[in-house]
Amino acid sequence: MIRAYKFLLRPTARQIVALGEMLRDHCSLYNGALQERRDAYRHVSKTTVHYGEQSVQLKEIRAFDPERQGRWSFSSQQATLRRLDKAFVAFFQRVRAGDTPGYPRFKGIGHFNTVVFPKDGDGCRWDATPHDPQTRVRLQGIGHIRVHQHRPVRGRIKTISVKREGSRWYVALACDQVPAEPLPGTDVVIGIDMGVEHFLTTSDGEHIANPQFLNAAADELAEAQRHLASFPRRTRQRSKKHRAAAHKVTRIYSKIRRQRLDHAHKTALALLRDYDVIAHERLNTAGMTRTPKIKPDPEQPGSFLPNGTAAKAGLNRSILDAGGGVFLAVLANKAESAGRSVIAVDPRNTSRTCPCCGHTAQENRITQAKFACTACGFAANADHVAATNVLNRAGLALCNVAKPRPQEAHAFTLGWSHVRTPRPVGAAG
Repeated sequence: MIRAYKFLLRPTARQIVALGEMLRDHCSLYNGALQERRDAYRHVSKTTVHYGEQSVQLKEIRAFDPERQGRWSFSSQQATLRRLDKAFVAFFQRVRAGDTPGYPRFKGIGHFNTVVFPKDGDGCRWDATPHDPQTRVRLQGIGHIRVHQHRPVRGRIKTISVKREGSRWYVALACDQVPAEPLPGTDVVIGIDMGVEHFLTTSDGEHIANPQFLNAAADELAEAQRHLASFPRRTRQRSKKHRAAAHKVTRIYSKIRRQRLDHAHKTALALLRDYDVIAHERLNTAGMTRTPKIKPDPEQPGSFLPNGTAAKAGLNRSILDAGGGVFLAVLANKAESAGRSVIAVDPRNTSRTCPCCGHTAQENRITQAKFACTACGFAANADHVAATNVLNRAGLALCNVAKPRPQEAHAFTLGWSHVRTPRPVGAAG
């Protein structure tokens, strides 16, 4: 299997400067190659320049500018050109599919944060042993950089990437032939429902609280953003204080992102240790957080009717703060390594369908937390009902893999003829 390892770099002050120069020069190469493609298409009879033609020019570019381009790895510069080529390939695919094209744009130095080395030993060498405090990675033009290696690297290293996140630097290793590490079997299945009030709810009735990392840092973040916005426009990007204020905002967002990812890893690992099969809704986070369409006012041309954008913005913020999409991606990756199964089911009406009689209606969902069937009168926690319906929809696949724990099954779990000790109706609500 393929796995990525990410470690924190601990460069010296001089190495930090050199790493910044490496990103700057690769960014300049990327933008120059993009400008060449634009000019060729506009001025030379719509000529398309490909990666092979630009890669051939690298020798001349390195010889012309040895101080900025000639000092870096040739293969890493080729990887930067391939990155641009992939952007154009995706652009033309969207054009042919009739989607919004999104023409590749020039990269500012603040938005170009990664340099890829396609092969270990070619411009970049990983020189590390597990749990060795002297772990190093050698980069051409920079030297040996200390690495905080918190776990051993398994498999064969394919590519090495150096990435900047705020003021921190990381090295990412993409490895193949990584042996799986299966966990002991439990013969237990579970359904989970992702939410906003609760991070997730299981079909056993357990609620995992939403940590709300963004809300916890809201006051500090708002103060930092107000301070950043207080600088006059004419002094922006030229003042040391302005750069410090921008760095503080970046640092807060970076901390929130790391907290969210850490919580996703720990929660996913806890589920995989207890359950062989996990069923969840197939979430479309981009669609869930899409801005409502504008509603023109037919009586007043040029005016628009209220469309709930302000209220939807708060809900979108809560959905993104919960990080459901990040969690499900982490869960799938960990499940592959642990030998577990993860099943995605159709999310439509999972919280509006009665698990006892199957009646589906919008009126069944009284509030965010309460469910009451208008047909049979069954009442329970709405998130618990949704998690149960998720498990029921995955029943056909689950029956071929494992079976639910009899002593913790509940009366409104359908499709399991061998459930012998049901939980009292509504006890988990």
